[in-house]
Amino acid sequence: MLVQELIEFDCIFLFLVILLKFLRGFIMRAYKRFLRYSFILLIFILQSCASVPINLSSAKEDIIRYHESGNYDEETGKAVDEAIEEFKNIKPGKNSAVIFDIDETALSSYEYRKKYDFGYVPELWNKWVNEANAPAIKEVKQLYDFMISKGFRIVFLTGRKDYMYEATYKNLQNAGYTKFDTLIARDPDEYKITALEYKSHKRTELAEKGYDIAGDVGDQLSDLEGPYHGIQVKIPNYQYIIK
Repeated sequence: MLVQELIEFDCIFLFLVILLKFLRGFIMRAYKRFLRYSFILLIFILQSCASVPINLSSAKEDIIRYHESGNYDEETGKAVDEAIEEFKNIKPGKNSAVIFDIDETALSSYEYRKKYDFGYVPELWNKWVNEANAPAIKEVKQLYDFMISKGFRIVFLTGRKDYMYEATYKNLQNAGYTKFDTLIARDPDEYKITALEYKSHKRTELAEKGYDIAGDVGDQLSDLEGPYHGIQVKIPNYQYIIK
């Protein structure tokens, strides 16, 4: 009787082991199939969304809301606060420098762009630049003041062209950026190269002249990528992209 019960128990145990192995295999296959099809569905959704452009009027309204609701100031302030915390840990040397971009970094052109519906007309842009009245972005000015107090040397590196140099220099002074080593603008032979190539080349030249570039502040990735950038400080800009 005992032997028979043991045999029945072994059979039941063996059946349960086989059943568990089968279920495990079935569940794993089903799980893998679920992941595969979920990934395919996700790609399809992303591609479908990407193929539908944002309405231009809605995008402009979003930019205005973003700036005038205080969200822009908040995001810019957060980026600057984080940068200050990083730079607090750096003791600048004799040639330690921080590079600042100008448009939508040191100076704001938001009101000008809003006035002309966020379009770009070279003649109007040149006229506005020559007026030298662009206001400082207050959070970036705060970062600049902090860098000056720490003893960093300041370099302004702009994508503006050489014939805008005097007006740009004057605008920086008017906006309170009164102390800096140099202002660099594009020479004629640099007009047609990309912003990334131009700014990378200029930072390399600065490094070769002996500057120790501790940080780079800009609103475009092309301001920050490439060699000799140090701590990268990204200022938000949803108005345009320059590559």
